[in-house]
Amino acid sequence: MMIEKFLVGTYTKHQSQGIYQIELDTDKKELQNAELVAKAGSPTYVAESKAHKVYAIDKELKNDKTVGGLLAFDSANIPFKEIQDVTEEGSSPAYVTVDELHQNVYTANYHTGNVHVFKINDDGTLTETDRIHDIGEVGPRPEQASGPHPHYIDLTYDNRIAVCDLGLDKVYLYDLSDQGKLHLVSETTMEPGFGPRHIQFVEKTGKAYLVGELSSKLAVLDYNEETGELAVQQIVSTIPAEWTSHNGAAAIRISNDNRFVYVSNRGNDSLAVFEIQEDGNVKLIQLISIEGEFPRDFTFNSDQKFVVAVNQNTNNATLYQRNVDTGKLAMIQKGFSVPEGTCVMLRK
Repeated sequence: MMIEKFLVGTYTKHQSQGIYQIELDTDKKELQNAELVAKAGSPTYVAESKAHKVYAIDKELKNDKTVGGLLAFDSANIPFKEIQDVTEEGSSPAYVTVDELHQNVYTANYHTGNVHVFKINDDGTLTETDRIHDIGEVGPRPEQASGPHPHYIDLTYDNRIAVCDLGLDKVYLYDLSDQGKLHLVSETTMEPGFGPRHIQFVEKTGKAYLVGELSSKLAVLDYNEETGELAVQQIVSTIPAEWTSHNGAAAIRISNDNRFVYVSNRGNDSLAVFEIQEDGNVKLIQLISIEGEFPRDFTFNSDQKFVVAVNQNTNNATLYQRNVDTGKLAMIQKGFSVPEGTCVMLRK
């Protein structure tokens, strides 16, 4: 019997208390055993290192002031043991990731406009080495009016650092110094109101796939590794043309064989499945119901034969079986209870 474990990050506005673990029984093809593993304030994104340290976004009220940042946990046992509180006055980040190569942790803070670089110390605690505040012209949509909104920071396949700024309609690429400092290589400005949220790169073809939250669009970008520059190659919609209600495109994942791109739609409440063509462009091949409301995130299991999605507003997770040849999904379990899910990741 194969049991795979996933961490679920959440909002804690209603019944959630923090970070949950859920299991996937790949023989029975079902999710099971949702369990609170660490208490935190709206840990909307989580990341785990190979050393089994979990870095979770945290937002708390201390002395009548909002503080935000990260909590670091040792995840060897349940409940997880908190080893560090890395919070400061202001709102919490929107994204966190672990860079195993450089032994860093990165965060993108939508509200403050900052991205942060932290060195992972030998005991798993963090020391900040850099922070950058995005600067530029805001986009035309109401959600962009209040300034820069970095929503994502992560590695490219050639170990640059990519940052998506939803407020400025920009994608930044940085080189990283040995001292953990970011040095700007390029910035790419998308069409006004695109609202860049998350990006994924494909090494084999030198392409990047960028999801625009505000525009509900997926952009294919050509990546020049030598200059570090991105050029728009194709832009397609992630929702049906007749959909006129609100939608925010959210997470993006690419299958390991680099043949399929998946995007979640919040509002249309669906997963869009795209097939990657020989030239790197994409073609929509499926739009499947999320069986809930507001799917902020989803992920693959280890052999990518299953997809797990979490729905924030309906407090449930949905399990799909994935055809690895066609890329298409079939819903096999819905209504699995997990509160206010915003992030789901396969445990290391």
